Formats: sequence, C-alpha cells, structure tokens
Amino acid sequence: LKVNHSDFDFNGRVDAYSLKKLVKVKSCDQFDLIILTTKGGSTAAILNGLKTWLSSGTTPFLSLQNGVDNEPFISAVIGEHRTLGGLAVRIGGHITAPGIVDVKGVAQIILGPWPNSKSTSQQVLPLINEIVSEFNKAGIPTQMSLDIQYELWRKLIINNGVNPLSALSGLDTKALTSHPILRKTVYTLMEEVASVAKADGVLLGKNDVDEMYNLISTFDAIKTSMLVDKEKGRLLELDSICGAVISRAEKLAIDVPTTNLVNALLTLQK
Repeated sequence: LKVNHSDFDFNGRVDAYSLKKLVKVKSCDQFDLIILTTKGGSTAAILNGLKTWLSSGTTPFLSLQNGVDNEPFISAVIGEHRTLGGLAVRIGGHITAPGIVDVKGVAQIILGPWPNSKSTSQQVLPLINEIVSEFNKAGIPTQMSLDIQYELWRKLIINNGVNPLSALSGLDTKALTSHPILRKTVYTLMEEVASVAKADGVLLGKNDVDEMYNLISTFDAIKTSMLVDKEKGRLLELDSICGAVISRAEKLAIDVPTTNLVNALLTLQK
C-alpha cells in the first residue's frame, strides 16, 4: 500500500484478507478495534456476513463512513456498548491505481460512543480515550465527541451540500462554492439537512449550516467521493446521503425539493 500526502508518505506491505478468509484465520478478539471504512451501501452486507464472528467477541467497532445510518445498523447487530461513531474531516483521498492513494488535507478524526455519552456506560469512555490517544500517536489529529450523532449530522450537511451537486456538474468543492449560482444551491442543500435532523432527535440551526458552509468554502479544492465514483462508473452513495435526508423529510412531512431534485437527476443517470 502506498499513500501519498504532503506531510506523510507510506509505502509498505499490509495484511489483507477477504471476509471469508478473515473469519477462518482470525478471531474477533484478536483485534483491539475494528474500523469500518466502506461506502454506506455495503454496511448491511458486511455486518450480516460478520454477525456470527462479531458475536463471538467483545471488540469495539468503529464506523468511519459517510451518512447517519451506519451506526444504528451496527448497534442493532452488536449492541450500543460496542458501537463507536466516527467521521473523518478535512480530508480528500482517492485511489489513483491499485494500492496507491493520493490524499489532501489534515485528516482529522472525531469519534465517540454511540449515539452519545448520555446513553452509554461511563466505563466505555476510558477505552475511547485510549483509542483517541493511539490515533494521535499515529499522527492523525483525533478528538472524542460526547455527542457523535450530532457531529455525524453536521458532516451530512457538507456531504449533502456538495457531493451530489459535484457529481452532477463535474466541479470540485472550490468551484462549486465559488460559483455565483451553484454556491446558493450548495447552501440550500445544507439547509435541508438541518431541517430534517430533528427526526433523529438532533437539533441543527443556522449556525451549524453557516459553519459547515464556511468550512467547505475555505478548504482545499477537492473532488468529492461521489464525483469520483461517477467518473469511474461505480455505485453512488445516494442512499447514505440524499436518501437519509429524503427519508427523514418524509417522516416529518416536510419538503426538501433541492435534495429531491439532485437525487432524482443522479438516479436517472445511473
């Protein structure tokens, strides 16, 4: 595996197993932490395939994925006490060739007990602090959140704001937020996320939208993962991003017309 970054380079062998081989040669408790970094559309299949293997151990399970639906599924399989929510921010990474990844950004991690510290055993917090410490020792700026569900919804503000629109337009994040018309659409898509978060008991306001908009506007110009997936002919994370917003809007009986529009246009292009 080779990772290229302005402040970090890695080039070395890594152990890689298929899930089928993993469950045969390793036990769950041989690992200190299991981290899921796949697209959200793969979460159910992976957890269902590993259910028996995971239930044989007590290893905590961390999701570092887009969307707000991964942790609920994981916790339904292994329990909230083993489920950690997380997100990567200020980073853009793309596979440029088999085993080669180019990365931009400082690669910060936020993680915490699912869904927040109020609903978890206080005994879990020292373990999370230890995990945070190990990430930081590895040079990955990491912090613990006592309300990770809130943080995941804040990231969804960014994802819904730029990912689908970039896939439609072919523009990177800087071009979108600099465009006199499209930047307004980005902001509207973000507002629609904030309007439906209360369906999950999360309250987001204008300050959250403004902060996330300013963050993506001042960040390095990057191709979103959805744009790269579209260019490579891969499945898009529509269900994890636009779909999460649309399903909550239906639950609350409110309208999210811009999210519905970009979602429909991308669905037609599949």
